[in-house]
Amino acid sequence: MRLRHYSIALSVIVALVLQIMPMPAWADLYRPDWVLLVLSYWALALPNRVNVGVAFFTGLILDILLGTSIGVHSFAMCLCIYVLVANYKRLRNYSVWQQSVIIGIISALFNLIIFWLQHLITDIYFLFDYLWPVASSMVIWPWMFWLLRKVRRQLRLR
Repeated sequence: MRLRHYSIALSVIVALVLQIMPMPAWADLYRPDWVLLVLSYWALALPNRVNVGVAFFTGLILDILLGTSIGVHSFAMCLCIYVLVANYKRLRNYSVWQQSVIIGIISALFNLIIFWLQHLITDIYFLFDYLWPVASSMVIWPWMFWLLRKVRRQLRLR
């Protein structure tokens, strides 16, 4: 019974751990946006429980964990989750493969907003390597979707 109440928070914590977990340099380049994927699933499945407010606080935690300027990931996460929550009725009717393309677009938006804000703050330059997480997030989405849907159905989350 207790797990049911904390399952969304627990999945976000697992995504945060996966986001900061050390990886070899060659593999780190392809790291999916775990937090964005988890929040995207919950925003599409339960938009009344996971919305822009949850995205804001999760983005702040991600800013602190990654050591970026406060508000960069938070703003990008809020904007992406807003787009998903505003269109959740339409997006839920798409197949998982079509959703994967939408998640790729959302992930590209997320990474480009982060780059743009970092460029304004720290004057970094764009490399196409910044977009590899978009491809890996698109590939991971179907498995993430099926895993979290199974959790949601077994725990009867509404």
